[in-house]
Amino acid sequence: MLPCSCVLCGAHGRDALCPPCHAQFFGAGAGHPVRCPVCAEPLPGAAAPLPCGRCLAERPAYDATIVAASYAMPLDRLVLELKFGGALVHARLFAELLAQAMRDAPGVERPALLCPVPLGPGRLAERGFNQALEIARPLGKLLGIAVAPRLTERVQETVAQSALRGADRRANVAHAFAVPDRAQVAGRHIGIVDDVMSSGQTLQKLAAVLKRHGAARVTNLVFARTPPHQ
Repeated sequence: MLPCSCVLCGAHGRDALCPPCHAQFFGAGAGHPVRCPVCAEPLPGAAAPLPCGRCLAERPAYDATIVAASYAMPLDRLVLELKFGGALVHARLFAELLAQAMRDAPGVERPALLCPVPLGPGRLAERGFNQALEIARPLGKLLGIAVAPRLTERVQETVAQSALRGADRRANVAHAFAVPDRAQVAGRHIGIVDDVMSSGQTLQKLAAVLKRHGAARVTNLVFARTPPHQ
């Protein structure tokens, strides 16, 4: 019942993000880049969201990507506070912003099921929670989509992707994921939920596993996208 503080500027109000900060970073005048509808990379100078050259040359296993923000200051701090500081309250905010991005995306088909990117047992025990699942739960409620926390599993512990580059990222997640029950996946549109998309290798490998088990379509729903050079 008490007023909360804006997570960015500290102003008191009813919401986690005050109206001025929401307008500055997520409003119509915030200067959001036009993005590739497949991988969500910014398209410099583009007037319409068309697939980028990389996606045209080598189509990813996933079919579309929806992001709510760029991974840049000061929003990157919120991601770090959630993932490494246990600020689970941010997960609800990320879900709200992702749900709005999903509603605003032209012609995007809603998934039938949400699949949070799974953590390995060791990482889950160390962190105490899966940030992707914490985002997926409120996101599912906001969009009216069921969440399947165990639709996929991480069968191989991996090094944090943020510590790797290039081919090492691809090798790190090459055989990391499995689908325990093909019947839940076959013929369905699956939405993969995560906090950050960098190189896209984790989402690529997870989408490829889902497609091999019969998924008809895979859409990434990610709060923040890193700049192209990262």
